[in-house]
Amino acid sequence: MTKYYKENYPRPQFVRDSYLDLNGEWNFRFDDGDEGLSAGWKNGFESRKILVPFSYECRNSGIGCTEAHEIVWYSRKIDFQPLRKRGGRIVLNLEGVDYEAKLWVNGIFIGSHKGGYARFSFDITEALVNGEGTVVIRINDSLTTAQPRGKQRWLKENYDCWYVQTTGVWKSLWAEEVGESRLEHLHMIPRYDENAVDFEYVIKERREAGKVEVETIITFQDDTICSIRETMVRGCYSRRFSLINDHVKWKVKYWCPKSPNLYDVCVRIYEDGILTDEVGSYFGLRKIAADSRRVKLNNMDCYLKMVLDQGYWENTGITPPDEEALKKDIDKILSYGYNGVRKHQKTEDERFYYWADVKGLLVWCEFPSFYELNGISMENAAKEWMEVVKQYYNHPSIITWVPFNESWGVPRIIEDSQAQNFTESVYYMTKALDDTRPVVSNDGWEHTKSDILTLHDYAPDGRTLRKNWKSPEEILKNEHSFNGERYAFAKGFHYEGQPVILSEFGGIAYGKTEDGWGYGDAENSEEAFLERLSGMMSAIYGMEHICGFCYTQLTDVEQEQNGHMYMNREDKIEPEKIEKIIRGL
Repeated sequence: MTKYYKENYPRPQFVRDSYLDLNGEWNFRFDDGDEGLSAGWKNGFESRKILVPFSYECRNSGIGCTEAHEIVWYSRKIDFQPLRKRGGRIVLNLEGVDYEAKLWVNGIFIGSHKGGYARFSFDITEALVNGEGTVVIRINDSLTTAQPRGKQRWLKENYDCWYVQTTGVWKSLWAEEVGESRLEHLHMIPRYDENAVDFEYVIKERREAGKVEVETIITFQDDTICSIRETMVRGCYSRRFSLINDHVKWKVKYWCPKSPNLYDVCVRIYEDGILTDEVGSYFGLRKIAADSRRVKLNNMDCYLKMVLDQGYWENTGITPPDEEALKKDIDKILSYGYNGVRKHQKTEDERFYYWADVKGLLVWCEFPSFYELNGISMENAAKEWMEVVKQYYNHPSIITWVPFNESWGVPRIIEDSQAQNFTESVYYMTKALDDTRPVVSNDGWEHTKSDILTLHDYAPDGRTLRKNWKSPEEILKNEHSFNGERYAFAKGFHYEGQPVILSEFGGIAYGKTEDGWGYGDAENSEEAFLERLSGMMSAIYGMEHICGFCYTQLTDVEQEQNGHMYMNREDKIEPEKIEKIIRGL
């Protein structure tokens, strides 16, 4: 664990001491007639209860209604006075609200946010009365396919691999005290080849503030690596810190799956010598690259052995039951022999990425898809994707950004210039925000500009997989489809020496699958499942041009029942048996 880690703290990359957990029981109302605004619900209301942060569709919310309701309201009277330790500002943080939220405190409109998968915050100080506030949130969701929705269905019933929708609050709500002069954002850029780290600070200073100073302390365990206190001259500025330490063997500590070393960070803000803000954080010194047909971690070849994880739970939907559930999932992934995970069609609770940082699990961060291409969907996706990249940037475990999947939302990208231009623009926008990680333009097939060539092939067995890939050079040249249907690149784009990863395969159904499905025929015995998985892995390990894979999938998800575990996290087969096959033993 890192020095500033707090159990159940929602934002482990940016820790403050003064924190109030607002999860728990809230008043809740459906507003199918859209009458709440005219009826004055913004001032608060008494009604049925819901257990936050679980959406009303989940059993653990206390409601468990899976019918779609486009407008929902939350209300709760809260005493924020326990936060007031330094007389600073009170900020309300909302980790994830699907989809469009409007916030009132004591009847005063505070602000709004659109997007279901990124954190947003509001300063509510001026609306409080004697430190108290009735907090009201109105949330408008819909079944439109122009908003990023990932695996949430837009029809009344589940179908194929789309599941019950998620509406309203589905991640933690919490409040914190911040200083009038404070650290707003900290961007930490590892420079592996230079044994250094670049810090980009965004600092908000009080109007008419006096002398504002920034103190930065970097430590590794008990050793102080850097410590500097300087006068702030600009609200946004950068500084490089050398990490070379004569008291540490090999001078520096690098992050990798076998040695997930993390440096602790403390940033303090002073105004006229008085401490106004203190933030604890951490980073890992590592380098990820995609060149010479290989993925490289810290300048060495890194064969990716990933599993696809959709992050659904039996009674809580896409919301993890608690932090312990996230840790157990990571431990289970590692016990199956994988070194990485592709978080599919969702941004996970940030504590998942924290524990991936601590435990050394490699992660692909993927944005939930929209499903039609127009001006509204492009604006919605581009704006929220920028928020996601900024929010999760500092996690060393995240090694790849994936903004699009299987041409979802861009179905005619094979030859449609609008779709091609949009995916290219998002690729370059992502690279502008973060030039240290590979970006996958369209995971699965029909790539435009992309740092990795990722292909999906649900061949039913190893023999068919070998047959599909008997002419890899023709696939790379886009001369024929690789799975009988899709081409590797959209028209006008070509192979440029990228690493090739089989980023979806397998999906073998096994276990209690009476009402569900998998890819290909379901297996009825453990022996048959292991033999089929072994055949697929032998085929993949025999393909020299492939430098990684992602097996579908970690757990069953509602009607899709092809996981290593049931949705309740019960193993279908002893992990050790799967581990031997995945690791190629």
